Amino acid sequence: MTVLLAVVPVLWLSGCATSLPTQVERPVSTAFEAPQDTPLGKLLQPHKPAGIAPTASAFALLSGAQAAYSARLALVDGARQTLDLQYYAIHADASTQRLLRSVADAARRGVRVRVLLDDFHSTGADAQVMRLAFVPGVEMRMFNPLAGPRNSSLGRAFTLLTDFQRAQQRMHNKLFIADNAMGVIGGRNLGDAYFDAASSGNFVDLDVLAVGPIVRDLSASFDSYWNNPRAYPVQSLISLQELQQMRARFASEAAQEPGGEAADAVRSAQSTAELQRMPAHHAIWDRQPMDLRQAPWTWAAAAVLADQPAKIAWDGDGAAEDAQQPASGTLPLARTPADLHPAARPVLAAESVVDGLLALVRSARRELLVVSPYFVPGDDMMQVFRQARERGVRVRILTNSLASNDAPLAHAGYARHRRQLLDMGVELYELRSTPAGLRSALRAGSSASGASGASRAMLHTKLLVVDGRLVAVGSMNLDMRSQLHNTEIAVLIASKAFGRLATRSIEEGLQDGSWRVELDENARLVWRAAQDSDLSDATSEPDASWSLRLLLWLIGPLAPEHML
Repeated sequence: MTVLLAVVPVLWLSGCATSLPTQVERPVSTAFEAPQDTPLGKLLQPHKPAGIAPTASAFALLSGAQAAYSARLALVDGARQTLDLQYYAIHADASTQRLLRSVADAARRGVRVRVLLDDFHSTGADAQVMRLAFVPGVEMRMFNPLAGPRNSSLGRAFTLLTDFQRAQQRMHNKLFIADNAMGVIGGRNLGDAYFDAASSGNFVDLDVLAVGPIVRDLSASFDSYWNNPRAYPVQSLISLQELQQMRARFASEAAQEPGGEAADAVRSAQSTAELQRMPAHHAIWDRQPMDLRQAPWTWAAAAVLADQPAKIAWDGDGAAEDAQQPASGTLPLARTPADLHPAARPVLAAESVVDGLLALVRSARRELLVVSPYFVPGDDMMQVFRQARERGVRVRILTNSLASNDAPLAHAGYARHRRQLLDMGVELYELRSTPAGLRSALRAGSSASGASGASRAMLHTKLLVVDGRLVAVGSMNLDMRSQLHNTEIAVLIASKAFGRLATRSIEEGLQDGSWRVELDENARLVWRAAQDSDLSDATSEPDASWSLRLLLWLIGPLAPEHML
């Protein structure tokens, strides 16, 4: 009751609307129709090997923060017609400022820019990212927006409580597409922690750079979300004046804190002119855009798995128009390559991206490698793993340890299944929170970033490799939230060569950078340290504080799996 009483004056003082606007204009637009005529579209044509099918696309594994960042810079610099960005979260911090400044510069030279952002994190300092919508040549829409104030975390919490069912259903997709010719897909959001530039903790992530026909399917997914009634132009939700007032308030508060001026520079997304004057004090920002011709390209048949926007329940403006869209099922593909592996056929007919991945698991005959930072298997997931083991499939799963997990509730949902998975014969690995091993392997080939070497490593990679020949990379986790609530997108690549690359990127650090979870002779859980390390085995959640272990013990039996 005390919290609710405190919320009321906050809402009143904010002066913000508590409901979404109606009769919103959403001009329809679509991807550039002639990507083959752009420099990016022509880039790899002279290098396409003989005998490659016309439907094949080229892929490069971006196995490190530097590669992921420089690839995006290269797409921005190379774009001549369009830039389409779709993200779950864009944080108003230093690395994002550098990247979005380049995007704004592209708009000035005539590139049409569309930015589609889920609305869950667009409060407080992160709301300043919405200033991009007021740059000429840039359109920005918020997907599934939440009503209420953006300058108050308490006000947003009230919104979450009063509109809980819709608030928990989020657009989790991540795409970065240039000229409908080349694009990046993976699990990485935009922000310091995703580019190894944060001092307290950084995410270990993986992206794929794609060129060719597959990009048109990615763009088709983007268009379906962009033109959906759930996508609200930023100008219909907040004015530039309101954003400026919020920024002034945050700047005043930051200036009163120790190191206030520096804190304000990092936490406030500034105008384009201010960004140009901001020094690039992280090494990663000074890097040149990637030379796309020198990327390690692999040609392969591929397909896109993408949830329908209507997977998210909606009763807002435009609901009648949206009623004709199916609430489930993957988006219809413009091209289904004839040379895609037959095992992938059931995947393309699945009800959701996660269901498609489960169909992929059912096709496994020899080995299965799963990397999912938030791993909460429901009954159907447990069944497919059990059936895979009964077929003799080797199953290896890498997820976060309690210490490396930024979502302890999700870890609680996973922990209750650990013993059962081990009894099946599944090999379980949990990432060590120390910045070694896997994190170093995933940024192999790139020089160190400006991040502190002592920062906590947190797994964020979403990857599935089946029999070394089918690879799925995207935004999805193998959890019930991705299966039931969030929308997701993934690319399925049929290539033994790419399968070897993806598997190697994980295996190089799997032993040294993670704990192997096993049952000892007394059927007790034990976390095995790498043989060549100076670490000792553990019999309780390693590297986690006693308070965090206590929290897991208390909430573990209570956390509802379908919400995790």
